[in-house]
Amino acid sequence: MKKTPLIILTFFAVALIYSTSWLPNLGDPQSLHHREHSPIGSQVAADYYIKFAGQDAASPNIVTVILADYRAFDTLGEIIVILTAGIVCFVILRKNL
Repeated sequence: MKKTPLIILTFFAVALIYSTSWLPNLGDPQSLHHREHSPIGSQVAADYYIKFAGQDAASPNIVTVILADYRAFDTLGEIIVILTAGIVCFVILRKNL
């Protein structure tokens, strides 16, 4: 009975190690996410964000520009999901008291 969790944990550990072995080395300048253009020739989004964040939003903080301007709907969606999960947890725990 106590071997089952150990087997499952070992399986997931092996799966994580195997899946992360394919990632590029840290700081590798030849990896795909460091290139300015994608394999089809279009500009990579990260490169655009770095070059034009100050001009588009007139803010010196690139992270704020990305979260508040470029990805506002995505961030709003994430906040709604977390808020909904918190409310559901509150309702479930309150019901059991």
